[in-house]
Amino acid sequence: MFSGEILQKVRETRPLIHHITNWVTIYDCANIVRAIGALPVMAHAKEEAGDMASIASALVLNIGTLTEYIIESMKIAGKSANQKNIPIVLDAVGVGATKLRDDKAFELLNELKIDIVKGNSSEIAKLAGENVRTKGVEATKVEADLIAVAKKLSVERKCVTVITGKEDIVTGGNKTYLVKNGHAMLGSVVGTGCMAASVIACFAAVEKDYAKAASAGLACFCIAGELAAERSKGPGTFKENFYDEIYNLNKETIDKMEKIEEL
Repeated sequence: MFSGEILQKVRETRPLIHHITNWVTIYDCANIVRAIGALPVMAHAKEEAGDMASIASALVLNIGTLTEYIIESMKIAGKSANQKNIPIVLDAVGVGATKLRDDKAFELLNELKIDIVKGNSSEIAKLAGENVRTKGVEATKVEADLIAVAKKLSVERKCVTVITGKEDIVTGGNKTYLVKNGHAMLGSVVGTGCMAASVIACFAAVEKDYAKAASAGLACFCIAGELAAERSKGPGTFKENFYDEIYNLNKETIDKMEKIEEL
C-alpha cells in the first residue's frame, strides 16, 4: 500500500521529533526515533519547550508520568507547534485511571489543536465520553463499538484517533484503517505503546494525511515486531532484535508484509 513510501520519506528528510514524554520510556522513545531514521529531542523545561517545538517537525505529548509542571511545558510547546502548524501527537497514557490524568488530558485537548490522539481502548473511550476505567496504564474491556468510539472522538475533536490493540484502529472520522500487523510479544515489553506514538509522529512529520501516516507508522512498527519475535526467546532478546528490525526495514519487506485494511 503506502507504508514503505512514507518510511522512505522519513529516512530521506530525517525530521526532528520533539518529545515531552514519559520518564519511564524516554530512552526507548529516543532510540526508536533514531532507529527508524528520524531525529529525537527531549526538551521538557518550560523555559525552552516553545523554542524547541518551533524548530521541530512534529511534537509528541505523553502524559505517562505527568506533573503540573510537565503539563505547563506541554501547553507552551503545543501552542508553539500550533503556530508553526506542525503535527501534535497526544499519547493519552492512563486516562480513565485517575481524575488528574482525565482533567489534564481534557485541558490539552481544549487548549491545543491536537492532530493525532493515541491510546488503548479504555483511554480513548474515556476521552470520547464513555463510562470506563483504565487499570493503571492497561486497557480494560469496553462494551461499545470501538470503531464508533474512535470516529466519535475524531469528529468531536477534529483529530485522527488511534486505538491500539490486537488490531489497531485509525480514523479521521471519514476514512478508517485497520492495521492487522503485530505480535503478542510487543505487549510483553514496557514502553512499546510510547514508542509507537513516537513512530507515528515521525510519519506525521512527512505525511500530511495523518490517518495514512499513523496507519503506516503502526504497520512498520508492528512488522518489525513480527520479525523480531521470530528470532527471540523472550522480552529481553525481543527488545534488542526489535530495534534491529526497525533499523533494517525496507520497502520490499513492508510491501510484502503490511496488512492495512481500509474500511
